[in-house]
Amino acid sequence: MSIRPIDVARTDGGPQWVEAVTTPSGVEVWWDEPRPHEGGRRCVVRRLPDGSRTDVSPPGWNARNRVVEYGGRSWRPLPGGGLVFTNWADQRLYRVQDGDPVPITPEGPARYADLYLPPGRDEVWAVREIGDVRDLVAVPLGGGPLRAIVRAQHFLMNPRISPGGRYISWIGWDHPNMPWDGTELCVAPLLEDGTAGGHRVVAGGPQESVAQAEWRDDASLYAVTDPTGWWNIHLVPADGSPGRNLTPVELEFGAAAWKPGMTCFAVAEDGSLVAVYGTADRRRLGVLTPETGELREIGGTATHWSSTVSVAGGKAAAVRATPYTPLEVTLVDLGDGAQEVVSARKPLPDRALLPTPEPVTIEGVHAHLYPPSGVQGPGPYVIFVHGGPTGHLPIVLDLEIAYFTSRGIGVAVVNYGGSTGYGRAYRERLRHQWGVVDVQDCAKVARGLVELGRADAAKLAVRGGSAGGWTTVAALVHSDVFAGGVAHYAITDPESWAAETHDFESRYLDGLVGPLPETRQRYTERSPLLNAARASGPCLMLHGLEDAIVDVGQAERFTAELDKHGKEWALLTFPGEQHGWRREETIVAVLEAELAFYGLIFGMETPEVPPLKLKGRA
Repeated sequence: MSIRPIDVARTDGGPQWVEAVTTPSGVEVWWDEPRPHEGGRRCVVRRLPDGSRTDVSPPGWNARNRVVEYGGRSWRPLPGGGLVFTNWADQRLYRVQDGDPVPITPEGPARYADLYLPPGRDEVWAVREIGDVRDLVAVPLGGGPLRAIVRAQHFLMNPRISPGGRYISWIGWDHPNMPWDGTELCVAPLLEDGTAGGHRVVAGGPQESVAQAEWRDDASLYAVTDPTGWWNIHLVPADGSPGRNLTPVELEFGAAAWKPGMTCFAVAEDGSLVAVYGTADRRRLGVLTPETGELREIGGTATHWSSTVSVAGGKAAAVRATPYTPLEVTLVDLGDGAQEVVSARKPLPDRALLPTPEPVTIEGVHAHLYPPSGVQGPGPYVIFVHGGPTGHLPIVLDLEIAYFTSRGIGVAVVNYGGSTGYGRAYRERLRHQWGVVDVQDCAKVARGLVELGRADAAKLAVRGGSAGGWTTVAALVHSDVFAGGVAHYAITDPESWAAETHDFESRYLDGLVGPLPETRQRYTERSPLLNAARASGPCLMLHGLEDAIVDVGQAERFTAELDKHGKEWALLTFPGEQHGWRREETIVAVLEAELAFYGLIFGMETPEVPPLKLKGRA
């Protein structure tokens, strides 16, 4: 018995952007969730205090946006049960209140994200993006002219108004920094015309990353920032005087801001802070008393809490998971820690089909092992490489992993140097070493599995998506460890990608490889495209045709080079998909193709999936 591709598709993805709201009858919870069976749209859901759930965004409406191409916070609940949200099809802001959605922003090229409702104002604030220009704007909820509040740094996020309404704060940064490299927490007076006056930087800088900030009072803010090398919570005076670290421990209370709008902590009514914290091996939920520094864990047995938390009525709404349960919206009592799952339960396969993860460290590299089912002795293993590369893969139920382990293929998730969740020093291992450290770390784990007697040296593969796809193809051409690789929407040539990609990541490679043109030789030496002749095994490339982050040309040019040098390959493309898989039919097709590929390179029978033909294989 094995896990089916459709099982994976129907549990793919997870809820995000949770919000708890106090009502006269109790606490209600809002979130958005993926709907692979509805074309991959994201639907906003409301759970009432009586336990009933309802979809707030109507069928056919997709609460997503394309700000910085990855999107950001896309909706907020309105008093009385209404909703303001961004719609994927036209990127406009809409309001829903007992009827069809009504647009409140004009037609045009603008995109909106990181939505925020300033208390006492009949407007929503948002980051507006027009081309490569961003500002903070106020949008009247009833429609009407937009008001530009702030135009400062090249990138902006986290707009907040102080409790007394006198000040505004935001986080900004400029090229070539990414938000996990260096950002600035800014404070400015809010003028009578609703715009911000001159601002001061109260935390952060070129080598300090402020990930989130919330006002404590008109004189100070709580901010997640990392001057110590760890994202800790600090109390930051609004006048720019020195702040104080409230959590001086080697644990992360923040995360990489790939999508503007994340909330790793929230301020409760009694002044305590509810925070998500830990390492990539385990993310906890706790209550921090700022005056004493006491941190009380309330997360129970969950191994992971996502970077979204909201507080109302003495309860926290957050998203939790374990190795045997998927990402679920959970309401947690701040007093006794009692938990209630409020999102709809997903149908899950038999527990016996789910692998038990094992966190390991091999030659200083963090990894999670998922053993193959029914295999005695060394077996086939696939190294899973996360994207980013500034990200990580947590220990959660992942039916994509279980799909392979249930068929006798082991999985090793590698959080290579550069990953988040282990402090800045571990992240900085990848600085100017992309294509070197990530490849070496994946090879170290693979070889370590062989030495431990877990893996068959002749049956090792590597796979990943986006930057993980880069590491996959780089590992094929710069090591001899892997019998083949599967690259989802992969970068295959860094210099051409830097020239053709979107604004947010257009200078990312300055830190990962080096600035151009000064370090062009590094780009040439590391490029999988330019070294395709050295591939150690076949490659399966999978790519969406609407990908604005990594153009499909990256895959097409790489497979052409493999073909030129007599290497084996296959390329499958998917209309209607962007950077990542969202549609049920795509997820099924991708999994079936990947399994068929492993069957070919490992010599395994895979009769349950359509056969895959490799170019150049008889």
